Amino acid sequence: MSKVEVITNVLRSGFELDELSWVPWVEPGRAGVDHYPLWTPNPETGEESIGLLLRFPPGAHGDFHEHLGFELMLVLEGSLDHSDGTVFEQGDLVVEGPGTRHQMSSAKGCTVLAIRTRPAAAREPKPGEITVEV
Repeated sequence: MSKVEVITNVLRSGFELDELSWVPWVEPGRAGVDHYPLWTPNPETGEESIGLLLRFPPGAHGDFHEHLGFELMLVLEGSLDHSDGTVFEQGDLVVEGPGTRHQMSSAKGCTVLAIRTRPAAAREPKPGEITVEV
């Protein structure tokens, strides 16, 4: 039997979503990002995908990484800043393919639904890949 989880009011709750057990995402290159896992990879079944709610307080940022599969990001609240200078606002849906590289941050704060079909790998940015300071 599969587990079913329902998070009500996710588009209207905004940044808080206080009923969730947010966990700090502690990893080299990340600062201030909290996450709430919806599901995680399972080596026993071969499942590589991951689904997360991410919360970026103002000034928080992820690491610079490369996607080994697809990533879907839906900005639920606030604005999400891409290392190429693009800013995604509430309601924007971003789909990035395998091989894309970026660092995400948020100057103003945001909550994001992120789904990855395969893991991402930490990378060192090449000259010109990060055009905004975090």
